[in-house]
Amino acid sequence: MTDGGVARISREQLRDRIEGGGEFYLLEVLSEESYRKAHLPGAMRFTEIERAEELLPEKDAEIVTYCSKLN
Repeated sequence: MTDGGVARISREQLRDRIEGGGEFYLLEVLSEESYRKAHLPGAMRFTEIERAEELLPEKDAEIVTYCSKLN
C-alpha cells in the first residue's frame, strides 16, 4: 500500500526484513525516552537525521521509519 508515494509495510513484513537480515535503514520516530526504554534491533533515532550523510551513506538504500502503533 502507498500513502503519498510512500510504501507502507505491515509489522509482519518488517519483522521478516529484520530477521532476514535485509539491507535497509531503520529509523524510529518515537520519543527519546521511548527509544531508551526499548527499540527495534538496529534502529536509529530519527533525530539523528541531521547526521544522515554520515549515518546513511548508501544514497539508494531503503529507509523504514516506525512510530507508535495505531489503534
